[in-house]
Amino acid sequence: MSTIVETVTELVTPILEEKDFELVDLEYVKEGKNYFLRVFIDKVGGIDIEETALVSEALSGKLDLLDPDPFPQAYFLEVSSPGAERPLKKEADYEKAIGNYIHLSLYQAVEGEKVYEGDLISFTDTQLTLKFKIKTREKELTFDRKNIAKARLAIKF
Repeated sequence: MSTIVETVTELVTPILEEKDFELVDLEYVKEGKNYFLRVFIDKVGGIDIEETALVSEALSGKLDLLDPDPFPQAYFLEVSSPGAERPLKKEADYEKAIGNYIHLSLYQAVEGEKVYEGDLISFTDTQLTLKFKIKTREKELTFDRKNIAKARLAIKF
């Protein structure tokens, strides 16, 4: 599966660079009986449906030309915006997210919890600090980045 992701990343990167778009994430997953190749793209000011369609068309054409075909079975290609709850994967994603409300899922519990939501205060190569509320009290916690299973922007209710 990782070779599929690497191959598709190599194919889609020039398409995106030509249009000044950003590759946010790329995944090849099985859901139920079906396989999905999902490409999440963005640009400054946001991406629209016509732009995702252009990338989907260009990428689909390149995928059809692959020989040998790296996909062991049929799949659905989806090109879309990462949405309001954009994943935080790269250093630049974390940099842009400072001061924003984020969601963390952890591999191992910290203070009895594996899920936290709060404002990202800071981050380094090895840690990040989150400020959040417990009832009426504000608290700051620092997490080891190697313990973070997933991080994404979140919507505060």
